[in-house]
Amino acid sequence: MNSDLYISLKLIFERKRQTIITLLGVSIGVAAFIIMTSLMKGFQKYFIEQALNINGHITLKVEENYDDLRILKKKYDLKDHLFDVLGSKPKEKKYKINNFKEIIRRYSKNPEIIGISPHLIGTGILIYGTKEKNCSLIGIFPELEEKTINIGKYTQNKNLNQLSTNKNNIIIGIKLAQDLGIDKIGKKVSIVSPSGGVYILKVADFLETGITEIDKTRIYMHVKKLQTILNKPDQVNEIIFKIRHPEKAPQVAKFISLDTGYKAESWQEAFKNFLSLFKMQNYITYAIVFAVLVVSAFGIFNIIMMTVLEKKKDIAILKAIGYNNKDIVIIFISQGLIIGFIGGILGNIIAYGLLEWMASLKFHLEGLVTAKGFILDRDIRYHIFGFIFAFVFSIISAFYPSHKASKLYPVDIFRSGG
Repeated sequence: MNSDLYISLKLIFERKRQTIITLLGVSIGVAAFIIMTSLMKGFQKYFIEQALNINGHITLKVEENYDDLRILKKKYDLKDHLFDVLGSKPKEKKYKINNFKEIIRRYSKNPEIIGISPHLIGTGILIYGTKEKNCSLIGIFPELEEKTINIGKYTQNKNLNQLSTNKNNIIIGIKLAQDLGIDKIGKKVSIVSPSGGVYILKVADFLETGITEIDKTRIYMHVKKLQTILNKPDQVNEIIFKIRHPEKAPQVAKFISLDTGYKAESWQEAFKNFLSLFKMQNYITYAIVFAVLVVSAFGIFNIIMMTVLEKKKDIAILKAIGYNNKDIVIIFISQGLIIGFIGGILGNIIAYGLLEWMASLKFHLEGLVTAKGFILDRDIRYHIFGFIFAFVFSIISAFYPSHKASKLYPVDIFRSGG
């Protein structure tokens, strides 16, 4: 065994209690990083994946742009006048995409776009027995929807095609169905349109996306049926795009918006509030883990510094028999590396065991998303990063005591009696 390594191990094992406590600090810091990152990233990835699968990458819609000075701007230069408009009312406007068939035909040839589906969006009241709930009505072409969003993936009985075979069939969010007491398919329900019309429809399937807000509000039906309910013949007010590279959605959305004259919203823009929240969540998690690792680093610093102070005479003897400053630095740096290495390995083992246990737990979780247990992202990179962090912190915490030890002069130590 290398003499420097032998001396490092001997110095470590002379302080068994302090060494064990320091190792625990490092391993807990590593395990905390891995577990918290797996939990945090698991939830974030699950939410974004489900949201993208159910909402698409880009949404093309008519932009609501209400300006109460619109009439005055036609007559006056507002820079030279001061106006105050009282009692202004929004201009009545039909929010529809006029040339949606041409847009679909044109962009179907674009190699970056792999799915296009027009929607008609509206609201209504769903009635079952004595219960009623407000709901969001979405009219779709099932064959186009399957290529763009794949709603069928989230239906319990895979009956998406029944929206085409019978225009009176609907797919209802599972939470909405539970709120109304609808427990199986085939039930008849009533939908009241904004104009007051009442339509009897049949539940063909249940939608279960895992995103609570969607499962509590959405109803899917054939677009032709919803056009009849809303009295909007041959109209759509939204087009969903699925693109080959989702990370390029902002650039593609900007191009589509300029090309069509309608507002194209990327998924990054649509979910920017959640993405900002996730970023803040990441900062808080990393700050907590950083604090734990700093505390463990102080433990390493303390144990090596105490060794240097207590072993001055031994260091003087080593220098007297031929050890140079570099050798002394290696001896004490090696202590930090050994503690960091063992602590990193232990932290990975602890984290793996706890993640396995957490993955086996089954319980109902409902909030922003609905899940049956912890949502974990079991990425090997988190284990590697945790080990690297422990290693780096250990080197940093061992550097000053090692440098201090290398600057000791044997003559001064022997004179003072060690």
